[in-house]
Amino acid sequence: MIVRPKWQRAVSLFLLTVAALAQQPTFRVNVNLVRVVATVKDADGRLVGDVAKEDFQIFDNGAPQQIAAFERHTEQPLLVSLLVDNSGSTAKDLRYEIESVNRFLQAFFAEGNPKDALALYTFNYEVRRLTGFTRSHARLDQALRGIKAEAGTALYDAIYLSSREFGDREGRKVIVIVTDGGDTFSSKDFNAALKEAQLADAVIYSILVVPITNDAGRNTGGENALTTIGERTGGRVFAPNLGSGLDRAFTDILRELRTQYLLGFYPKDVPLNADAFHRLDVKVRGGLRVSARNGYYGETASK
Repeated sequence: MIVRPKWQRAVSLFLLTVAALAQQPTFRVNVNLVRVVATVKDADGRLVGDVAKEDFQIFDNGAPQQIAAFERHTEQPLLVSLLVDNSGSTAKDLRYEIESVNRFLQAFFAEGNPKDALALYTFNYEVRRLTGFTRSHARLDQALRGIKAEAGTALYDAIYLSSREFGDREGRKVIVIVTDGGDTFSSKDFNAALKEAQLADAVIYSILVVPITNDAGRNTGGENALTTIGERTGGRVFAPNLGSGLDRAFTDILRELRTQYLLGFYPKDVPLNADAFHRLDVKVRGGLRVSARNGYYGETASK
């Protein structure tokens, strides 16, 4: 029988403990507040604005979280980046789109938080920022009047660049895209655009102005991509007709933005993965449906 000195036994016990801990999942408590904007609707698609804090549940990588911040009809200012597709395929409908955009701007600035602001972009073969974030309807109207259709559609580049330009600005970040759904010219791909939007915590709404109703002539791949981006950021896609249908889409977006809930939590006991993307699941009781982003980028498991 071999009797080891006490210090050797202590070292052996320490090494065994370290090995056992290494096999367990990594959990972390994060001191940073994670904010989630949510929209709630009933089974018929009507907005519901009176849900209580205790009716919401949030799961971070499957772990239930305690809601530390809650605002119903949050008054956090809106920062909206409006992206207008002015590629060649939109030329014949561009005038109607711009008229509808102008009516949206009037409603946007007529109500809400006095700190709400909007930035205007166009995209064809390149992305152009026509204005930074502003509250000047006159400035935006002047920029809209100068839009002309040109070849190419850099949709993913537009999402990527407008997401980055939110920077550290405080407020709810929203991207509204008016497009026919195609992408023919981007240097960034779908995944890069989606990741940048998620890093910015931006909610994306797309208004699909489809020039060809026959499926054989539509860019259904692009339309499906925008549907996925909407679902993963807490927004959605509209497919209206021109005229009153386009106006209704803008009105519905504005109504949702004015009826949003703001939820916040400090991640606790969250199982971490090698992937920095944390998967969020937001639920609400009572048979209601909730739209919210499906995740955020945070800590990873130690390698």
